[in-house]
Amino acid sequence: MTERRLSPVPPLPTTGSPSPGPPEEATVLYAHFHPATGAALDEETYDGLLALLAEITPVVQAVPPDAALMDVRGAVRYFGHDPAGLAELLRVRTLARYGADCTVGIAGNPMLARMAAHDGPPGAVRRLPGEPEAVAAFLARKPAAALYGVGPATARTLCSYGLDSIGRIADAPPAALQRILGAAAGRRIHERAHGIDPTPVTPDARARSMGAEHRFGGDELDPERRRHALLALADGLGARMRAGGQVARGLKLTVRYADGSTSTRSRTFAEPTAHTPELTAAAYALHAALALQRARVRAVALRAEGLCEAGRTAHQLTFDPADEKARRVEAAVDRARARFGMAAVGPAATLDVA
Repeated sequence: MTERRLSPVPPLPTTGSPSPGPPEEATVLYAHFHPATGAALDEETYDGLLALLAEITPVVQAVPPDAALMDVRGAVRYFGHDPAGLAELLRVRTLARYGADCTVGIAGNPMLARMAAHDGPPGAVRRLPGEPEAVAAFLARKPAAALYGVGPATARTLCSYGLDSIGRIADAPPAALQRILGAAAGRRIHERAHGIDPTPVTPDARARSMGAEHRFGGDELDPERRRHALLALADGLGARMRAGGQVARGLKLTVRYADGSTSTRSRTFAEPTAHTPELTAAAYALHAALALQRARVRAVALRAEGLCEAGRTAHQLTFDPADEKARRVEAAVDRARARFGMAAVGPAATLDVA
């Protein structure tokens, strides 16, 4: 395997940096997988990739639908490779077994590893040194929206106060950020602007989930067309869950923008459900909460999370004739689709979703 030399992050001017502390050891890897076909990862392949990562380190945290975090401190000693060498080993194995390449970010904490990998092409291995000066230089000129945890609405609020870059956010007094964003959010954004993320990589068994994604042909600015795409995704997810006798405890929306960045929102249902109107209403509410306005959207994805068997969950009767009618219609649609295929019947609003 050809040795790849990783260039250090070029120095950038910053002001108002926090007092230097001991550098964080760059042992956190963020791997973003890219299937060879360009399509979204299916459940089976994603589970296989997570199992492959566990062969390198047991400290693997799933980041559905197509990424994972790894803490490789023990693996560095076991394999005798530095984190960059382990990243190359990971790339070779994912390509050989699943035909999927990956972009890998290496840093001292999960947030910086994610940001190092952001926008990287398949095969890129990006390492961020742990020295505070290097971290400050890496973050300084990035826009506010690039900071992990800052969505479009928060970014617009920060920009309205002139805090349009991470460097300017880092220079702002913590008290000012707390007045603008609230106490908890202001404190969190202040820490992240200085590259601080105390969140550990938490190994977990991935909760059973089911997802679907719609990619637009170009930058989609029309919120109504995005809603139509969400309706189609919710309708398909509901049908798949009901066919498998499953219900979901929650729903997660992921929006991918033209610059490659993403926003996510999630909601937990009052009771597990696979009822399409409930899934659709939750998807619409999550989309509205992002306040996207004129955002250039490339793709939207829904993931039904916490799947469980429908027969083991209770449904609260509403005695609402409209709800009962909707469920009878839904059952009739499911029977028609089982016989004639998914395209046999569906919501009229999804006809313009290409």
